[in-house]
Amino acid sequence: MKLLLIVSLLIASAFMQPESTTKVIAHRGAWKNTHVPENSIAALQHAIALKCYGSEFDVHLSADSIPFVLHDHSIQGIYIEKTTAAELSKIKLSNGEPLPTLEAYLAAGKNQNQTRLILEIKTSQLGKARSLALTKKCIELVNKTGVASITDYIAFDFDVCLEVKKLAPQAHVQYLNGDKAPEALAAAGLNGFDYHYSVLQKNEGWLQDAHQRKLSTNAWTVNDEPTMRWLIERKVHMITTNEPEKLQALLAHR
Repeated sequence: MKLLLIVSLLIASAFMQPESTTKVIAHRGAWKNTHVPENSIAALQHAIALKCYGSEFDVHLSADSIPFVLHDHSIQGIYIEKTTAAELSKIKLSNGEPLPTLEAYLAAGKNQNQTRLILEIKTSQLGKARSLALTKKCIELVNKTGVASITDYIAFDFDVCLEVKKLAPQAHVQYLNGDKAPEALAAAGLNGFDYHYSVLQKNEGWLQDAHQRKLSTNAWTVNDEPTMRWLIERKVHMITTNEPEKLQALLAHR
């Protein structure tokens, strides 16, 4: 009887465990299949509607130190870092939205708690000081808007990652550049990595090492099913993708 009870509990436990713990991050929001501009507020709203674990977006600093959401350094021939906020606010995206300020974007994602705001602090082309100034502005606006509890930070500049941890010790920070092993990230006090999938394919042991060190793992930007499967099988915590619907369907059928 005792043996039968143990076996029954083991079987029940197996059924209660989720088949995959991999979470979906919409890269620049859910834009590709919804036909809205990437990094737009509409793309964020679609990611929330899809119940993605997170929605990633990119932030630059205007000439007069106002953070704006955009991936590239320029839009419609206008260079973000050399243009004032007043001029940038006149720019319209293809769906008619104004180019979003970070404050407006964060406000749009505020009244929900199912989709995390994955804030990428873009490396300034005007020097390290500007990147660090942007870091400070981002943290100030995250706190001002009241979304610190649902905001994570990512950056290619290692010094920016360290600065986030200095200014917001409780923040979740992942490094993007792919040139540091998990041991170095743990030693620096970062929460994990968010590396291009090719880096993880070349350094497959990094995933297991990160898991052992209790670091979070993310891979970008994964749009094909075979690579998604490869990462899921290796228990990556998050996958950033332009195809959140495809990844969600794949996870649902595992």
